[in-house]
Amino acid sequence: MTDAYAPAQIASLVEEGGVRKSAMPLQRLLVLGTLGGAFIAFGAMAYTLVVTGSTLGFGPTRLLGGVAFALGLVLVVVGGAELFTGNALMTMAWAAGRIGARALLRNWAIVLAGNAAGAFGAVALVHLSGTMALDGGNVGRTAVAIADAKLALGPLEAFFRGVLCNALVCLAVWLSFAATDVAGRILAILFPVAAFVALGFEHSVANLYILPAGDLAAGRPIGIVAMLGNLVPVTLGNVAGGAGGVALAYWLAYLRKD
Repeated sequence: MTDAYAPAQIASLVEEGGVRKSAMPLQRLLVLGTLGGAFIAFGAMAYTLVVTGSTLGFGPTRLLGGVAFALGLVLVVVGGAELFTGNALMTMAWAAGRIGARALLRNWAIVLAGNAAGAFGAVALVHLSGTMALDGGNVGRTAVAIADAKLALGPLEAFFRGVLCNALVCLAVWLSFAATDVAGRILAILFPVAAFVALGFEHSVANLYILPAGDLAAGRPIGIVAMLGNLVPVTLGNVAGGAGGVALAYWLAYLRKD
């Protein structure tokens, strides 16, 4: 007897999960999507605080920040929420003919809207809470630096960082399906998420929090056009990395009928 599901079993579980998600009613999707955006924002908040003033060196600091950021996906997976990037795995159910393209895109659109609402709500609450003033304002200055670095990326670089990011995010979700207890699910999530954050890859939902939070911390208006310059290629990259790089690959390996 094993304490984890085998990859072929995970593929079936993910496919069934995609079918269930496609049939979820609008109100539930929006509520769970809003929670998902807020949960990822909590992870981004923790990352910002942890890397502020660190003297551990570049790599160790980013790795520790990645561990803190993993809080977001742990809350989504264990606590129960909907996340646009993780739902790229629903492509397996589409490829298997269990759901149509319209149902897939409906889920993605509604969940992404909810994620945006949750992330923007978190931005407002953090701004009003005064959290950015911690450590003599250094937390706010870190938030500005993180946002500015993302805004400085070119579209091609942002796209491919999005591809790599969501490959690791979807692998984290995939691995969490292997676990049979909460501790196992958390450990399965921790390392892929810590890796994508440490490597500087781009997560569209996290950026829905990070970019406006950086603008407000800098005392400047939220730059919608500049945000879209990052979010559009990152979102497309997330879809390519999660749906193509992980979901379709595993569908071909385990679910495609010969």
